[in-house]
Amino acid sequence: MLNRGWAYTSIIGSEHHGQTLLSHLAGLYSHSSAEGWQEKLNHGEVTLDGVIATGSELVAAGQILVWNRPPWVEPDVPQDFEVLLDDAHLLAVNKPSGLPTLAGSGFMENTLLRLVQKRWPEANPVHRLGRATSGIVLFAKTAEAASYLEAKWNTAEIEKIYRALAQGVALEDRYEILTPIGLVPHPRIGSVWAASPDGKPSKSAARVISRGKSTTTFAVSLHSGRPHQIRIHLASIGHPLVGDPLYGFDGRPLENDPGLPGDGGYFLHAQFLRLRHPITGVPMQLEAGVSPTQAKRWLEWATLNSL
Repeated sequence: MLNRGWAYTSIIGSEHHGQTLLSHLAGLYSHSSAEGWQEKLNHGEVTLDGVIATGSELVAAGQILVWNRPPWVEPDVPQDFEVLLDDAHLLAVNKPSGLPTLAGSGFMENTLLRLVQKRWPEANPVHRLGRATSGIVLFAKTAEAASYLEAKWNTAEIEKIYRALAQGVALEDRYEILTPIGLVPHPRIGSVWAASPDGKPSKSAARVISRGKSTTTFAVSLHSGRPHQIRIHLASIGHPLVGDPLYGFDGRPLENDPGLPGDGGYFLHAQFLRLRHPITGVPMQLEAGVSPTQAKRWLEWATLNSL
């Protein structure tokens, strides 16, 4: 089934002033070659300051570039989710692995946000989980709840605990991980969030739940909210997630053909969320069970690595 298409809008920066539009598009959206972009231009999909473009134009700083992507068929995703909490101000659901939280990377309709808003139009997510990450996603239904949660989300007043299956057998029972996270080069998309000495301060606490022959299951608490923080932090201490196609043992992209941030295959589940209700102040603990499919995969890995 076709979606409704999407208009991707950007503003030409001063560093791109004087480039041809075709070369700028090929650099901005590297998923298509220059030849592919010329075909899109020939079909009238691209406008520059509201005028259909040919590709030969020299762009100028401040111009508005729009790619009107035609409707397309999105990849199939799991669409069933468990409702963990539903009241006048909050909604919490257990997102399955493989379902994007928000639109992006080729997904517009097949997202948790779209599915949730079909039933609760007023609900907006307070945070997001990566497509392959399963577990608790919290939505605010009122402006008052949203304002409170946005202010408290990355503070000690809201505790977020994840379950992660990592490579290697941990030598310690507990780890405080302070690896800074920033943008580093990526051969396919230009840059990606990863371990970087010049990055932003970040903090996670990891506790060993169990050890297998060559894996460790961790409970990880977040004390900051950087992109892909758990994947990066565990990798930076020598324990990348099992099946992670992007991050290697130093918390940076793999040297040989690293995957993309949205690629799946790893084991990460947002299991617990502890906070006070934003309106009543009553302490709450939400828990998301691992789906039968996810549990089977974890058990298969645990069995394989305990032999």
